[in-house]
Amino acid sequence: MQLRPEALAQHLAQPRLAPIYVLHGDEHLLVLEAVDAIRKAARAHGYSEREVHTAERGFALADLLNASQSMSLFGNRKLVEVRIPTGKPSKEGGQAIRDYAAAQLQNADPDTVTLVTLPRLDMTTQKSAWFAALEAAGVGVKIDLVDRSRLPQWISARLAAQQQKVPTGEAGRRALQFIADKVEGNLLAAHQEIQKLGLLFPAGEISFEQIQDAVLNVARYDVFKLSEAMLSGDMARLARMLDGLRGEGESHVLALWAMTEEIRVLCKVRKGLDEGKPMAQMLRDNRVWGARERLVPDALGRLDARRLRAALSLSSRLDRLAKGLREPELPANVWDGLLDLGLMMK
Repeated sequence: MQLRPEALAQHLAQPRLAPIYVLHGDEHLLVLEAVDAIRKAARAHGYSEREVHTAERGFALADLLNASQSMSLFGNRKLVEVRIPTGKPSKEGGQAIRDYAAAQLQNADPDTVTLVTLPRLDMTTQKSAWFAALEAAGVGVKIDLVDRSRLPQWISARLAAQQQKVPTGEAGRRALQFIADKVEGNLLAAHQEIQKLGLLFPAGEISFEQIQDAVLNVARYDVFKLSEAMLSGDMARLARMLDGLRGEGESHVLALWAMTEEIRVLCKVRKGLDEGKPMAQMLRDNRVWGARERLVPDALGRLDARRLRAALSLSSRLDRLAKGLREPELPANVWDGLLDLGLMMK
């Protein structure tokens, strides 16, 4: 059975726990919170013992799973946590997982609850026999990254959980955007900043001025997220990201590559559309998935082939500048040129 993360608390409040829980995702704060919730529920249901094992290279996963089925010396129920950092057990380990899941599926009231934690899994792994067996025998929870577009809503929900809120209307939207700008890419720090607001101010409404005075700039930017800001035409965010990456010592060569690759994809999709090919086919052919599946069509709605060719030409000149070849009419610093490149995509 698959559950959304927000439905986990309601599930854990039921009279009986599932024999197996599988958490997979790279949003470490949310994974940790889900793990803590399952541990707490297990204690409440009498699973008083806890074992933690990490399946690393050479680890006998089959032996661990067989041992976890045995009762403890004192007959206590136990929670067994199995961490698989690679997300891909060996062939023998995969078969052991399938056998273990099948055995647990037959046990109506198990003395062991097993919690398996994995990193973010690709679609191929999610369709594997061993992973399907785990979800069939228990509960699977996929914990996605909180992307920039969902961050204000996530912040608002966290504030509500501690009986706080921002003003209604434009003032509230501006306050949430301000916090999101300061904590983007650093969810743990975002959580800490929200907790700080709970300590500094009483329950109820918090003004934009109070938030502005209290929230620190703890954003951490990912160079591979530059394309999202560029595609959305959000030049303010793009400028912040470029400035942040520059301050963190990121390579301008990598930033230029990330932006150029996105422009190349836009050029290919634009060419196909101009030839009468359907958008869905062009997105599929150019491996445009996830958030980009929405952003690319929006960007092409405002960008024609001429402007895309000009942007690609500028990126080529910036590449020469990055290699030490002076380019007339370009800024002396590549980072400043990257901002100019982004502005062409507005």
